[in-house]
Amino acid sequence: MSDLAFKLISNTRTDRFFLMAGPCVIENDQNPFEIAEKLVHLSKQFDIPFIFKGSYKKANRSRLDSFSGIGDEKALNILKNVGQQFHIPVVTDVHAVDEAYLAAEYVDILQIPAFLCRQTELLVAAAKTGKIVNIKKGQFLSGRAMQFAVDKVKQSGNEMVMLTERGNMFGYQDLVVDYRNIADMRAINVPVIMDITHSLQQPNQESGVTGGKPALISLIAKAAIATGADGIFLETHPNPAIAKSDGANMLRLDLVESLLEKLVRIKEAIQ
Repeated sequence: MSDLAFKLISNTRTDRFFLMAGPCVIENDQNPFEIAEKLVHLSKQFDIPFIFKGSYKKANRSRLDSFSGIGDEKALNILKNVGQQFHIPVVTDVHAVDEAYLAAEYVDILQIPAFLCRQTELLVAAAKTGKIVNIKKGQFLSGRAMQFAVDKVKQSGNEMVMLTERGNMFGYQDLVVDYRNIADMRAINVPVIMDITHSLQQPNQESGVTGGKPALISLIAKAAIATGADGIFLETHPNPAIAKSDGANMLRLDLVESLLEKLVRIKEAIQ
């Protein structure tokens, strides 16, 4: 499905964007299917391509006792089953070379976390799986600097690469979005995604639990569409207050429809 998914993403109509969304992490057997069903319905309602996102495990945790997953193969099988049941492409994060080859057996898109976007061996391994590679821009890099990450994937024989903006560090415990990065990364001639919810994180809190500003999700998303993002990325949950990861910056599932309606109208207006 990777080839077809990339063609769908790359050929998105000029008056539409694509949606990459789902829970932060696979928490159990039921939750991913509930979220996917709702998002598939909305993608059809608004006529936008949809990719289901879920991390099969969380490697970047502040504290040792933070939730990291329900088991690698169990979570990967859930992701695979979501894709098969709803006939949609699926994306998950990978953090090491062996993970890239493992996850590629289950999903259509391998996502490189922002902190790891300069890890050459990881990028090459992801490229060689033949899957779409979505690279998140490091919080410490400019949009233009991501050209080199793209080059690593393409020079490894894989033309299916995307870039995701997710903000830059602003002090020790906050992020800020520089929308020039969207234009700069689009100039690299790859699809560019705006990670709305992670851009609103407040990391490195003294409690060891990441904070966030979900009240600004609509603001960040509308600005991303207005400045030319090809797709949007967001994490969503029926009840973020009980989510096991990143609940502080997630969008509640029942609010996604209203957000998408606004974004579609903006996209149509700027054509």
